[in-house]
Amino acid sequence: MANVAMAYGSSIASHGKDMVHKELHRFVSVNKLKYFFAVDTAYVAKKLGLLVFPYTHQNWEVQYSRDVPLPPRQDLNAPDLYIPTMAFITYVLLAGMALGIQKRFSPEVLGLCASTALVWVVMEVLALLLGIYLATVRSDLSTFHLLAYSGYKYVGMILSVLTGLLFGSDGYYVALAWTSSALMYFIVSLGRPLFARVRAGDKPPPGPASALLSSRCALCELQPWAPTAWGARPPGSASSST
Repeated sequence: MANVAMAYGSSIASHGKDMVHKELHRFVSVNKLKYFFAVDTAYVAKKLGLLVFPYTHQNWEVQYSRDVPLPPRQDLNAPDLYIPTMAFITYVLLAGMALGIQKRFSPEVLGLCASTALVWVVMEVLALLLGIYLATVRSDLSTFHLLAYSGYKYVGMILSVLTGLLFGSDGYYVALAWTSSALMYFIVSLGRPLFARVRAGDKPPPGPASALLSSRCALCELQPWAPTAWGARPPGSASSST
């Protein structure tokens, strides 16, 4: 009986696994998702440097091999989801530490901080998808691309909060202004070649593409301020909620 039960349990588990994979493939292309996590240590180090100081970078073209984009570990300009994912987790942990130093930590405040940062990304991606649809700009950008580009701002948010903890509000605002400007430059420089390479060889109208880039730049400047505004508070500014 024990063997029969084990065999039956294994059959149910295998069937459930197949159903999960089937449903997952319906909504998410696993192969495409693997592409955005094909990174190595050298790529991560260089990409972090590029996000913080992009002004000396010259070639912003995404590299292709037989009309297939090279994975991130082979192309510094390729988007990835590894850095945004790790940066988001690091930002949430850093937020908890910063709130603890400010004597304002509570699970509710930390949860609100994390959910706010996540909602910003979702709202931005939805707004950009709507803008691309309304502007009829046909490019190779997918939802994963937009998630990657939106998630890169967490790198600057982490640096801003760390600087605020070390040097106070003045250091925080200087770091936030620098990282926001760097992200804006990064998005503009990388976005132009992406909008220039379109499907079926059709050239997109420059007006809508420029409008989308301009709106994305505005988001680069405004977005990090709200989720990290608490980072400018000095450690002694405890709130009554704690």
